[in-house]
Amino acid sequence: MAEIFTKEQAIEFIKPNSTLMIGGFGNVGIPRRLVSKIADMPSEIYGLTLIVNDLGTPGVGLGRLVSNKQIKKAIGSYFSYNPDAVTAYHRGELDLKLMPQGNMAEAIRAGGAGLGGFYSPVGVGTELEGSDNKVINGKEYTFVEALRADFAMIHAYKADTLGNLVYNKAAGNFNPLMAMAAKFTIAEAEEIVEAGALPPAEIATPFVYVNALVKVERGE
Repeated sequence: MAEIFTKEQAIEFIKPNSTLMIGGFGNVGIPRRLVSKIADMPSEIYGLTLIVNDLGTPGVGLGRLVSNKQIKKAIGSYFSYNPDAVTAYHRGELDLKLMPQGNMAEAIRAGGAGLGGFYSPVGVGTELEGSDNKVINGKEYTFVEALRADFAMIHAYKADTLGNLVYNKAAGNFNPLMAMAAKFTIAEAEEIVEAGALPPAEIATPFVYVNALVKVERGE
């Protein structure tokens, strides 16, 4: 069962040099209040390895973590969206690992499912292929290792006091997968209701994957 914390209390779990999954796609579904709190603490939280779709835009959201130099490595699929990240990479200040977006999503799902990885046809013959290729039924595949993290930070539309989560349409994106693939998951939610108040069919993340809940306000 999840415990409810303030933003400040929840961020205290994140330690320097942690591997951290952060949900969201661009500005959709990102736990931006929690990200903002980390960006407010550059001298306390640094050396992060992020597993994240993108790194936001310059000076905004995840882009603040880039400009603050709180990230040492990022694994994701769309880093050119933030030119500051590209500049930091060319200066040797930030290590970037690109993955095809489908491979990245499946690698996170595999991590949450306890798998070591999987074979994918995407990336074969490019700089993004893995170290082990196999021909299966006449088609070449490359091995993609599963992704796991120390922490996941995700955003939900609603939660109940147990920690069951409901997402708002496409804002779910990577959030349910990341909740499964981290040792400790912190979820910010716009509304927290009593246990039993959420329609079971709408719960995308069961409470067993959520350790900490943070109530945030819409428009905050």
